[in-house]
Amino acid sequence: MSLRAYQQAATRAEAPKDAEYRLFGQVTRALVVASEAPVTDFAARIDAIDWNRRLWSTLARDCSEPSNGLPPQVRASIISLSLFIGKHSSEVMRGEDNFDTLIEINKNMMQALGQKAASPVAA
Repeated sequence: MSLRAYQQAATRAEAPKDAEYRLFGQVTRALVVASEAPVTDFAARIDAIDWNRRLWSTLARDCSEPSNGLPPQVRASIISLSLFIGKHSSEVMRGEDNFDTLIEINKNMMQALGQKAASPVAA
């Protein structure tokens, strides 16, 4: 019985690109909601910014691993974006800038993930 449950769960599991796309969608939605929240709603703003920053930090950490299969230029770009996200997030939290740039970067990443998921894998 437990083997059957495991097999069913395995067949329903998301491909990594689909999971990344879904996660970016959730984080981006949280940023949009936080951007529309009153400036006095610090908790919503900080939670969304922190979630986004943790997502990008995780991506950067993964890209720094020698075993990462992405091309070096792509890995370097993701690490650079992560550093920018961290800096810009601090500016947003201090009220020196808005959420628009963070949201736009995430939407661009989702677009790229969507294209790669739709294109055939080269052998």
